Amino acid sequence: MSELTVRVTDRRDEAEGVFALELAAAGPGALPRWTPGAHIDVHAESVGQRQYSLCGDPVDERRWRIAILREPAGRGGSEHLYRTAHPGTELRVSLPRNNFALVPSAEYLFVAGGIGITPILPMLAAAERAGARFSLYYGARTRAHLAFTGELARYERVTLVPQDEAGLLPIAALLAETTATVYCCGPAPLLDAVESEGARRGLSVHTERFTPRRVDNGVDRAFQVRLARSGQVLSVAADRSIVDVLEGAGVAIVTSCREGTCGSCETTFLEGEVQHRDSVLSAEERARGRTLMPCVSRALSDVLVLEL
Repeated sequence: MSELTVRVTDRRDEAEGVFALELAAAGPGALPRWTPGAHIDVHAESVGQRQYSLCGDPVDERRWRIAILREPAGRGGSEHLYRTAHPGTELRVSLPRNNFALVPSAEYLFVAGGIGITPILPMLAAAERAGARFSLYYGARTRAHLAFTGELARYERVTLVPQDEAGLLPIAALLAETTATVYCCGPAPLLDAVESEGARRGLSVHTERFTPRRVDNGVDRAFQVRLARSGQVLSVAADRSIVDVLEGAGVAIVTSCREGTCGSCETTFLEGEVQHRDSVLSAEERARGRTLMPCVSRALSDVLVLEL
């Protein structure tokens, strides 16, 4: 089972433009377990699938919670759910998937911007249970745009940074003063700043993106993909993705976002040189050279051998 149907049991506003949905299994039985940092894909009918972090209690098998930033000028997913997702509504969702898992550490620095607080919420509780030291810096445009502040009030080392009152999150200063493991989620400029400053200081930095990383990909070129199990060789034109070619050849592969952010299509490769274009794999994972995201990644070599 890769998908299930859930029912909205509660809906509430959590901040300016942010609404939370509480979800329960539509049928008998418990919901699948998940770990802090996990997200699910939610089907928004003709609009497509959208990814939302689980931000409730991982131990609670009766309820999930997601929070959605309403973006009237966005791609349509949040606006569709804003209009249609009310108590009693049934939604088709994926099983939880975690590309942002909380690694063991004695100390954490959490940095969140706007709706990026959602995967961080269960991490705070997990860090507290583990007895780790942690602090959170959470920024948004105004105080009204800061979500879940009532829940955050129970933690001592939480600093709220409304931009209209205090300016942008002081990333350079925060990372200059810590040796902690850093977790960050939020808008792309915030993630870029944390990744850049963290790399400069040699810190362990973990980020999650729900929009593709901006990179200069150069000029696309054609290459071939060989499937190790069958020996089949497929040609990937410069204007087609590996996923498109695999699906066209009848090769079953799980996909969701098709833009390198969700990790659902992660595939092992055995030979070849990969141009990674995803926003999921860390620098260390790319250096190990074991997997790629065929929805966006391409080959720098003439042939890629996939474990398919």
